[in-house]
Amino acid sequence: MSPRHRLVALLVVVLWGLNFLAIRYGLDYFPPLFLGALRFLVLALPVLLFVRPPKGPVTWLLLYGLGSGTFQFGLLFTAMHIGMPTGLASLVLQSSAPFTVLLGAILLHEKLAVRQIAGIGIAVVGMGLIIADRADAAAGVGVLGVVLTLLGGLSWAFGNIGQRLAAPSEPFRFTLWMSVIPPLPMLALSAAFEGPATGWRALAHSLDGAEGRLALLGVAYIAILSTVVGYGLWGALMARYPASTVAPATLLVPVVGIAASAVVLGEHPTALALTGAAIVIAGCLLGMLRRPAPLPVGDEGDRPGGQLDVAVADDLGERGAQGGAAVVRQG
Repeated sequence: MSPRHRLVALLVVVLWGLNFLAIRYGLDYFPPLFLGALRFLVLALPVLLFVRPPKGPVTWLLLYGLGSGTFQFGLLFTAMHIGMPTGLASLVLQSSAPFTVLLGAILLHEKLAVRQIAGIGIAVVGMGLIIADRADAAAGVGVLGVVLTLLGGLSWAFGNIGQRLAAPSEPFRFTLWMSVIPPLPMLALSAAFEGPATGWRALAHSLDGAEGRLALLGVAYIAILSTVVGYGLWGALMARYPASTVAPATLLVPVVGIAASAVVLGEHPTALALTGAAIVIAGCLLGMLRRPAPLPVGDEGDRPGGQLDVAVADDLGERGAQGGAAVVRQG
């Protein structure tokens, strides 16, 4: 990548890493399931009015919306609500990468390379260290938070399979229309588990105090900066460069998330948790990359480069949470 495009990639990484702070501020005021519905409603309404629907089967759009939207964010937000640290949440959600590889092999019969299998194994070891660290939390809430976040990563992986099967000709339009799917089921879940009026009452009084206004800013950040701006810039990079050149930058997202939560929220992961985080990132990186093919002489942006497994490329294209839509999907 050119120096200018490296800066663009770094900007996207920062936007997506800070997205977890925005989620935390939203959860400090809104119930988690209602926050998830609100996060998508902000996008769904203008999308319904101004963006024409994508071409292709509705079935795969539903799978993408329910997996990458409803269940991913419902589980992630609930995990963070019950005590999952913000920085570690950004890291554990990286489990979607190996989950996507495994689902691609099981459901789509994609062949696994030895390096990918080794990467998954290494990532599992890292996750085990994080779970062991969180097991010290009171009343088992720490482990439950990790499990819910892992299930969120698995849900995200199912959503990736939906987009993989849809193979949309206009990925960004497809991702925007994904936001139309989650609001109704998330509002129904919120009414069932959080109370039919709890979230709406909080929204009605959100401008009355600083906490509510900060939560609204968090929702705006998630919907506009993380989704529209982040995915838009990421899609432009993915259109210009090989996935294997761009996608590894997403491994910096949890680094930003952990650092930002330490500085802003005062979260300080233990040495064991940080060791587990480093092992997870190393495993994901090993599983992502393949031995590069010989490069022809030509412009850097047009070289084919080493190729990512398509399922992993799908997963890492939309990193965020919460959260570049040109491949797939961050908070």
